[in-house]
Amino acid sequence: MFGSDPPLPVVRTVADLRQALAAWRAQGLGVAFVPTMGALHDGHLDLVREAGRQADRTVASVFVNPTQFAAHEDLGRYPRQEAADAALLAGAGCDLLYAPAVEEMYPPGATTTIAVGGPADGLEGEFRPQMFGGVALVVAKLFNQVAPDVAVFGEKDWQQLAVIRRMVRDLDLPVRLVGVSTTRDGHGLALSSRNAYLGEAELETARRLNGILAEAAGRARAGRPLAGVEKDAHAALLKAGFDRIDYVAVREAESLKPFAAGVVDGPARVLAAAWIGTTRLIDNLAV
Repeated sequence: MFGSDPPLPVVRTVADLRQALAAWRAQGLGVAFVPTMGALHDGHLDLVREAGRQADRTVASVFVNPTQFAAHEDLGRYPRQEAADAALLAGAGCDLLYAPAVEEMYPPGATTTIAVGGPADGLEGEFRPQMFGGVALVVAKLFNQVAPDVAVFGEKDWQQLAVIRRMVRDLDLPVRLVGVSTTRDGHGLALSSRNAYLGEAELETARRLNGILAEAAGRARAGRPLAGVEKDAHAALLKAGFDRIDYVAVREAESLKPFAAGVVDGPARVLAAAWIGTTRLIDNLAV
């Protein structure tokens, strides 16, 4: 009946996904891929639009990956809204939605894991030690399932992107990675699905994060000692109303190692994770 069709095709199994992709490849079409956990916002849609510029066809996945959440984290309350996500993806030019069930991604008896190091060490890796192994596993599986020519990720999760870049190099995965600048609201707040947890007063606090990081980046760029830059940024976040700070750090942009000299002497990022109540926000800026 008119109006009853989904806004774009949806597949839920690896077999159906590969069948759809095979038809595209038989026509010589290139494939771009955007992995997501759903609850889509304009930042995700910017990734989809960039994917459309990178290849002939775009696949997006919506899968809330349980292996990257610890038992105490927000897996159960992470927002899920597949129908709305599908409509948004269609409007951004996506051609196919892959929305597998947990049992499809991790069949009973699955035991394989991926251990990651290098850029996974420290920062998020310290405070969420289970995260990057879970991210690497699900992204590797998705890359094997979709076999994209290019995959598009947001720079908001800078450390995650660095880990995936390292994994692609280490495992010789035949996919080109494209990073897209963080999408922000009119106040500079990085768009995030978790922003939906924030009330108006909490949003006012959250919108101070970007400015504090920008000030820290400017001081680091000017050659100020990084220990002082990080200490002052930490204090500024607490003064701005954040309840606690997991980290605020200036690191080498690719390796995410601390600068040995204690000052910036190459490409760098300033990264932070801070809490407002029970909501944890992350952000980063180039130095």
